Amino acid sequence: MNERIKELAEQAGFQYIKDEGIGWAGNYNASLPKFALLLMREIAMVQITHQTTMDLENKKMDNPARELNYAVIEHFGVEE
Repeated sequence: MNERIKELAEQAGFQYIKDEGIGWAGNYNASLPKFALLLMREIAMVQITHQTTMDLENKKMDNPARELNYAVIEHFGVEE
């Protein structure tokens, strides 16, 4: 799992428990909605930052949706 995603999970209240192979644990009713919110905010900020950078550099995006998606993928270090 990407380090930034781990940080967001921890901010949401999840804990990683190594004992007995438990993995991620927490109060899912409280932590999962908060994790989703934190993740969506991070994605929005990546997209806004990318768009702003392109605007400041006076560059046109050929396929804005695709470029913004790739910016998010790169930010989180997701491998295709």
